[in-house]
Amino acid sequence: MKSQKKLSKKSTSFQICHSITEVEKRKYDSIQPDNNPFFEFDFLFALEKSGCVGPGTGWEPCHLLLREGKKLVGAVTFYLKTDSYGEYIFDWQWARAYQDAGLRYYPKAVAGVPFTPTTGPRIIVRKDYDYETCARALIKKLVEVCSLKSLSSIHFLFVTEEEQELLSDCGFLSRLTHQYHWHNSGYLCFDDFLGDLRSGRRKQIKKEKRRLGDLGVEISVLEKEQIRREHIDSIWEFYMNTNSRKWGSAYLNREFFDSVFETYREKTVLVIAQIDGHPVGGTINFRKGDKLYGRYWGCNIEIPYLHFECCYYRPIEFAIDNGINVFEAGAQGEHKFLRGFEAVPVYSSHLFFNPGAQRSIDNFLREERPYMRSLISEYNRHSPLKRARGGKPEKIV
Repeated sequence: MKSQKKLSKKSTSFQICHSITEVEKRKYDSIQPDNNPFFEFDFLFALEKSGCVGPGTGWEPCHLLLREGKKLVGAVTFYLKTDSYGEYIFDWQWARAYQDAGLRYYPKAVAGVPFTPTTGPRIIVRKDYDYETCARALIKKLVEVCSLKSLSSIHFLFVTEEEQELLSDCGFLSRLTHQYHWHNSGYLCFDDFLGDLRSGRRKQIKKEKRRLGDLGVEISVLEKEQIRREHIDSIWEFYMNTNSRKWGSAYLNREFFDSVFETYREKTVLVIAQIDGHPVGGTINFRKGDKLYGRYWGCNIEIPYLHFECCYYRPIEFAIDNGINVFEAGAQGEHKFLRGFEAVPVYSSHLFFNPGAQRSIDNFLREERPYMRSLISEYNRHSPLKRARGGKPEKIV
């Protein structure tokens, strides 16, 4: 095993870029993790180019870079936020408490992927450099920058357990929430997975799949060069239909989906449902390494069980066929839990520059954590899976 390099203080420098286009794509992607696609250049570029982030969106991008000489060693992508939309680790209660106390909560800094509740490294360091030394340098600089900008707070969302431990050591408060993830237990086919479920739930899933067959629904799973422009047209239509029915505003626009088609097809997986050759629903997913991430779902016809087939069963089958170990299907999750997804801990870290707020929110989080640990364990004790790993006490910090 090669020894990891230490930073040379004499040649170390930091840079803040307000667009990913200010960073060389090859260098930036070379330091990215093996199984998380959402901080790659092309994904961030799609968000910026389309105007989904930037002026007037509530998400102003800032890319904090650590260099040794001309070499890019590490990065933290964060956003100046003027609201709390699109984050999925909810802090509205904290914002109201600030307002009630006559304090300003916004702007704040958020290190996370806009509109994307997926766990992954937020402090990126080259693999041949000592991680802790570089990460601590980035954290220290980020705190300095945000303090000078008079921000209220810094929030690292959906961090890894290891990152949370390091951030805690640097003065950040630790928060525990949960999601539902599917784990591949060495299945050879979808029937192997069904065999891992208790009989009642197994029968229900088979019934749902038969019902779709009776209705003449055909499902296609497409990736890479199989994806054509008309497939993106359909996904966009489904996405907008779903948002209009929820009476909400769509975070993403058509240009984002077009940019994904142009630059990000290699990591894109679509599930498209058709009846008589006409698209009726589907979902867009992203994959990298041993992980698959379910993202945006929609349909233009209400069909019983179609959501479960497109968002859960077909991606699970795809994961099994392609040796993918973990499938994260997004936020929320009662439906996921009932269909073989395990409750797993989700970590975030928070720093408040106001000492009184830091103390008060620390007390709140200390009371919240035992409840959340108990909730995760309780879910998995009642899992339809014959064995659920996500809620074992030793896996919940």
